[in-house]
Amino acid sequence: MNLTVYLAGQIHDNWRDEIKNQAEQLNLPLTFVGPMTDHDRSDNIGEEILGKQPNTVLKDEAASQINNLRTQVLLKKSDVVIALFGEKYKQWNSAMDAATAIALDKPLILVRPEKLHHPLKELSNKAQVVVETPEQALQALAYIFE
Repeated sequence: MNLTVYLAGQIHDNWRDEIKNQAEQLNLPLTFVGPMTDHDRSDNIGEEILGKQPNTVLKDEAASQINNLRTQVLLKKSDVVIALFGEKYKQWNSAMDAATAIALDKPLILVRPEKLHHPLKELSNKAQVVVETPEQALQALAYIFE
């Protein structure tokens, strides 16, 4: 059995690479997908496909349409979602992806430090598992294969 795991969350550090490397070391049959982590590509994809937009609001709207399409397809094809919330960045996309996973009835592993318990209490309540580190999320996935 192979599982597809959508890695939702901040794009400003290498947590995805760390999870992928650990999964490979543990020989777990996981395929990883996630949001576009190239920030410039994500911001400019609307104009790349739809052409130059007349202002920044419409540029953002065009990019969000294409990014939402990509996210929706990959979330629907995933078996489980890991949504990481860190302390450093505002994480609107993480919250949106986690809420979408819930709406799609996808199992959700929420990764968040204890100090974010209160602002994420509703998402935490809907998640199958809440952990504090990406390593713990991977351990929860590894347990599936025992």
